[in-house]
Amino acid sequence: MSDTAGRLTRQQVHVILAAYLGWTLDAFDFFIMAFVLRNVAATFNAPIGSVAFAITLTLACRAAGASVFGRMADRFGWRPTLMVNVLCYSGLEFLSGLAPTLTTFLILRALYGVAMGGEWGVGASLTMESVPAKWRGSVSGLLQAGYPSG
Repeated sequence: MSDTAGRLTRQQVHVILAAYLGWTLDAFDFFIMAFVLRNVAATFNAPIGSVAFAITLTLACRAAGASVFGRMADRFGWRPTLMVNVLCYSGLEFLSGLAPTLTTFLILRALYGVAMGGEWGVGASLTMESVPAKWRGSVSGLLQAGYPSG
């Protein structure tokens, strides 16, 4: 797992960085919605409250994502599931920017919430399984710092 000097291996560092950056990008996208609500509402000629519902949908769907992607990870492994998960939330983010209607936008944001929920659990599980027990507390704190970094 780690070398005799107690340092993390290169592969372990890559896993930590991948999970950290996943959480950072996840949070960046989620919170940027608060800054662009007015612009998105203007684009769809809709009230800000209607667009703000996208934030609620994203949060509400995270639990479903944690369940779906957690089950996938148990079946197919942490790493391939995390890669699929990151592709899903990246693709859904991209498509959100191309949504032709408010309804499409809300559906895409709900699906993004599913992917967002999956990224947290799968990334954390892969990381905690990959690092030695003595590093888990520090690494867990680092992963949590990925969210405010975003």
